[in-house]
Amino acid sequence: MTSTQSIIVIIAILIIILIVAFMLIINRRQLREIIELDDMITKIDKMDLGNDIAKLDKIDLAGESLTTLTTWRKNYEQATSRKIPEVQELLEQAAEQNAHYQLFKANKNIKQAQEIMRPTYDDAKNTKDVFTELLESNRENQMEYDDLNKSYQEMRKEVLADSFKYGVALDQIETELGAIETDFTEAKSLTAQGDQVEAKRVLSKIKAAINSIGTKLPEVREAQHELDTVFREQLSELTDTYKKMTSSKYCITKVNVLEEIKQIRVQVDDAEKLLAELKMADLKKELKQIKSEIDGLYDVLTLEYKARPFVEKNQDKIQRLLAHAQVESKKLVEKLRHIDESYELTHGELAESRKLEQEVNDMNRQYTVDTQNIADGKGVYSEIKTSWLSMIERLREISDEQKRMSQDVDGLYDAENVANDSINRFKQEVSLVYRRLERKKLPGNPDTFIQMYTLVVNEIGHVAKELSEVRINMEKISNELIQISDDVERLKREADEIINCADLVELTLQYSNKYSNHDSIKQAQKKTMQLYSMDYNYKDALDTIATAIEKVEPGSYQRLENLYYSDKKNN
Repeated sequence: MTSTQSIIVIIAILIIILIVAFMLIINRRQLREIIELDDMITKIDKMDLGNDIAKLDKIDLAGESLTTLTTWRKNYEQATSRKIPEVQELLEQAAEQNAHYQLFKANKNIKQAQEIMRPTYDDAKNTKDVFTELLESNRENQMEYDDLNKSYQEMRKEVLADSFKYGVALDQIETELGAIETDFTEAKSLTAQGDQVEAKRVLSKIKAAINSIGTKLPEVREAQHELDTVFREQLSELTDTYKKMTSSKYCITKVNVLEEIKQIRVQVDDAEKLLAELKMADLKKELKQIKSEIDGLYDVLTLEYKARPFVEKNQDKIQRLLAHAQVESKKLVEKLRHIDESYELTHGELAESRKLEQEVNDMNRQYTVDTQNIADGKGVYSEIKTSWLSMIERLREISDEQKRMSQDVDGLYDAENVANDSINRFKQEVSLVYRRLERKKLPGNPDTFIQMYTLVVNEIGHVAKELSEVRINMEKISNELIQISDDVERLKREADEIINCADLVELTLQYSNKYSNHDSIKQAQKKTMQLYSMDYNYKDALDTIATAIEKVEPGSYQRLENLYYSDKKNN
């Protein structure tokens, strides 16, 4: 056998092996599918649906329950009489075909069996659930009926025992309880007839009704207590209290108390109508509104009642404070008027004092009106208390303002004396500066110094003239004195600079004579003398000779300058 033939034989063998393997796999898979379908039939048998139907038939169902049973009984009967036998036959054929490796025929029967069995199995499960629910509902309905009836009877006993606590709502409560009793009768009848589904619906309705009434009963008792006892007693108390207060000369203008009470009584009657109809949501809102309005009336009366002791206690105190404030205001106005004759009050102090005096007088007039209203029984104590508290605070503020203004103007006399002393001192200082320069016997004074000197002398003369006038503006003078002080110091510095420069020019010129054979020194000496003697420019004269000597002998001028200031400091 050639190699080619050997390869062909091997390939043929491999193909045969693969075909056999594939057939074995298909065979095993289809066998499992046959077993699974057979298990479904077994599970349906174990559901024991026939026994459930027998039990339900004994219950004698009716209505919707009977309709439900009839519908699902048909599904069960179709499955047991036609569908399951058909599937069993298909499975027997498929099993035999699969065993003889008639795989395609077996597969066809399996698929047909699956198409029938799977929905049949699902219907069987649903049928079991429905039958179980019907069987359980009968038992559950009976238990729930007993429990609900027990709760209902206890509720009726509670309502009958405390019927007075429900007031106008009792009739509506009895009506709703009667409706529940009618529902019980219907539920019992439906159960007896075997219509468990409808009976369950009615029992659910009864449960909701019992829960609703059970929630309402404590709310009704509380609302009836508030309407019949709390609110009416409070309104009576408010009426009596208001009448007593008016007879004791309390005046209440914020609200018409009696009219408000009348209106609230109408609201209470309206709320009772809501209670009688058991409209609890609307009733809660109305009760909240009534409570708020009653509390508001109590607040109004309490406010006036508490305000009166303050007014009575502080009436004399307010009068003394106002009288004292009037006296102090008048004194300050007179004081400022007198001071204004000699000094200019630049911050409107006199006008401000008159304004404060007027304000105090206005408060005193208001106080007079308040006390007269109190005497006539027309005074609203809460408003008067608020007004008087504001008066006390404002009087304190006015007193502080008046003290500040008085202290400010008191300082004008001292300020005038200080100003005169300052002018005299400035005159002496300027005179001393001028005499210092005269003693130096310099060729003349620089123009800048003469201008500064003239400015300062004129400033001093101007302020001295202002201080001699009938009405003095001390604020303006104080500012001018500050400027004069700065100018005098500047004048002193300029005089010191002139003297120092002149002295250093003389000292440096003397030192430069040792280098008089240098042309640069000679020229510098000549220029320096021109600036010194003719121009009176001592600073430039010093710069000229100092620069020249530094070029000839570096550091020489610095030594001369250091020596000069050292000797000056020691002397």
